[in-house]
Amino acid sequence: MAWDPVAALTDEDRKRFVRPGEEAERLWLNVPGPFYTGETDNCWTGRMEAPDNVLYAADSAYCREYVFRQPRDPAEVRAVAKAAWADPYGEYYCDGDLRWTPAGVRAWWADRGRVALHLTESLVDFGEGGSVADADAAAGVRDFRSYLDGGLAVDLRAYLFRLEEGRYPEAGERLPQL
Repeated sequence: MAWDPVAALTDEDRKRFVRPGEEAERLWLNVPGPFYTGETDNCWTGRMEAPDNVLYAADSAYCREYVFRQPRDPAEVRAVAKAAWADPYGEYYCDGDLRWTPAGVRAWWADRGRVALHLTESLVDFGEGGSVADADAAAGVRDFRSYLDGGLAVDLRAYLFRLEEGRYPEAGERLPQL
């Protein structure tokens, strides 16, 4: 991934994400990367806009949204931006590069068992709902679980490279360890 996902935001979308001087409390389920959420109240809109990137925290009274996979191309950046526009609280952010540190990424990865447990519990919660929205959320949980068990480690190593080198790695460059 040799591109800058934040640079793919339109000027209009950037207005939704960037609020100078605002400190966000990042929801712990957000996968490390430039995009993340805080205290959203989503009305179940995030997955309608960005099903490959956004999921709901089932243990929350308001089923808060979070970014479970960072955008992989400009179309996914646009989808996350649409999810941000749909959030009535304006709690989507794109300044994760300023908030995450290599140590923080490694700590999140080391605590991935907590994320996996949450996903297991979420699958039960969403599976019991029986609605179309619950079925979609359950599909997202399965997608995140597969990603957590599969390609996420490589993506996080590439993100560590970005944090340490200021850019994503080119093909063949050595990635840091988690």
